[in-house]
Amino acid sequence: MAVAALVVYLVFIAAGLGWKSYRQWRATGSTGVRGFHGRPGSREWFAGVGFIAAIIAALFAPILQLAGLIAPLPALDHQSLQVAGIALAATGIVATVGAQQTMGESWRVGVDTRETTTLVSSGVFGWVRNPIFTAMLTFAAGSVLMTPNLLALSGFVLLAASIELQVRVVEEPYLLAAHGKTYRDYGSRVGRFLPGIGRFRAPG
Repeated sequence: MAVAALVVYLVFIAAGLGWKSYRQWRATGSTGVRGFHGRPGSREWFAGVGFIAAIIAALFAPILQLAGLIAPLPALDHQSLQVAGIALAATGIVATVGAQQTMGESWRVGVDTRETTTLVSSGVFGWVRNPIFTAMLTFAAGSVLMTPNLLALSGFVLLAASIELQVRVVEEPYLLAAHGKTYRDYGSRVGRFLPGIGRFRAPG
């Protein structure tokens, strides 16, 4: 199953980052990749570093398990969970690509405060504000079940924490500054990662 997990991971990176960046470049002249910023030691910096570290952990978890350098956790090492992991990972890939398509030319990796993209609130973005991150976490959960070792599990926890930090301290402040009341009203109606959960509270 570790081989399958590695293949699925590479498909996710190719479809969710490589192919989308290429299509974005063809359409706009820019890949859409803005990277992560912030002063070393800042919350923004930790969000970016944590995200990259989690992606690296997800790559090496199946590789090290294949090499026999890390063992699956017995409590999670069951065929039924591995099959469920394949389903979750596949769902995550499809959902990621679908949400990226909905974003169109507004898709970015990271934030550039010098530009203002169109606020997308239709389609799946009418259900949750960050469906790409939700899809990524779905994929990551599936990967953990496919190769349920300590590195994979730690990478998932780090990814979830980094995404939460990135959204709260980088993306939401940027979107509020860029779109003002429009984004605040949107955030008061639509949940952050799951429908109805993480909506903005009304002022006062």
